Amino acid sequence: MESSVAVTLIGAPTDVGAGARGASMGPEALRVAGLAEALRALGLDVIDRGNLHGPANPWQPAHGGYRHLPEVAAWNRAVHDAVRAELRAGRVPILLGGDHSLAIGSIGAVARHCREQGRKLRVLWLDAHADFNTCAITPSGNLHGMPVAVLCGFGPPELVELGGSGAALRPTEVRQIGIRSVDAGEKRFVHAQRLEVYDMRYIDEMGMRATMEQALAGLDEQTHLHVSFDVDFLDPEIAPGVGTTVPGGPTYREAQLCMEMIADTGRLASLDIVELNPALDERNRTARVAVELVESLFGKSTLMREHQVRRRG
Repeated sequence: MESSVAVTLIGAPTDVGAGARGASMGPEALRVAGLAEALRALGLDVIDRGNLHGPANPWQPAHGGYRHLPEVAAWNRAVHDAVRAELRAGRVPILLGGDHSLAIGSIGAVARHCREQGRKLRVLWLDAHADFNTCAITPSGNLHGMPVAVLCGFGPPELVELGGSGAALRPTEVRQIGIRSVDAGEKRFVHAQRLEVYDMRYIDEMGMRATMEQALAGLDEQTHLHVSFDVDFLDPEIAPGVGTTVPGGPTYREAQLCMEMIADTGRLASLDIVELNPALDERNRTARVAVELVESLFGKSTLMREHQVRRRG
């Protein structure tokens, strides 16, 4: 990416949509791991807006199929407004979560911005989970398992219509990568909606390069690329600090290749980093890995490329 890229960090310190406590500490862990400094070292213009504010986690059981719906809605309204403001200012918003339910507000704002600008949208959902549950099929009621379904129009009105009337996304605008844990009812719903899913078996068989070539196919200069990066996308061997670990995720190098290929498109325009749980981490190791991957997402490559060699010659 070009060095003139301007990014804004927006903290959303809540675990109100999750089934385990601790993701509320994620934004600070990413700051401690040096996210802003790492991006500045790449030549980016970085502003940290600090943390948004919202209701505390009441830690109550599900009601009507949803846990903490009013609180999740309040946090997502704050996220939506903050992300939308940065997009209108021509900056790249980076949401520091917090749990993955916050993507409802973040992607809702991105989708609204794209509609207003007449741009196409592509969402890469990097996650161990499909997050396509509804109140009728959820085993837990935790809203961090529902954001993709909500964004596609399947959910309570106060979340579905957060970014305007109607669904924020069409299933054809989403590519899910790294999936390896899907609930039984959710699996049927994913198939029914024809969601494009590159699960771990696909990655094992085809390799990360072919997977990303397919997931990124068709991007053009009119496409806004949003990456929603759930840290549990990574194998827990390298990223233990998440509330819902699922073995068998991408290795460090596979994850780096994924990020580098996204960077190569030059289209990244907004980002979520979610579900980092320092309470379950080892000396902030997962946050440091996340920062390294985000560096790659913004153009830092492991190896010197041929065009760099030619420039030096």
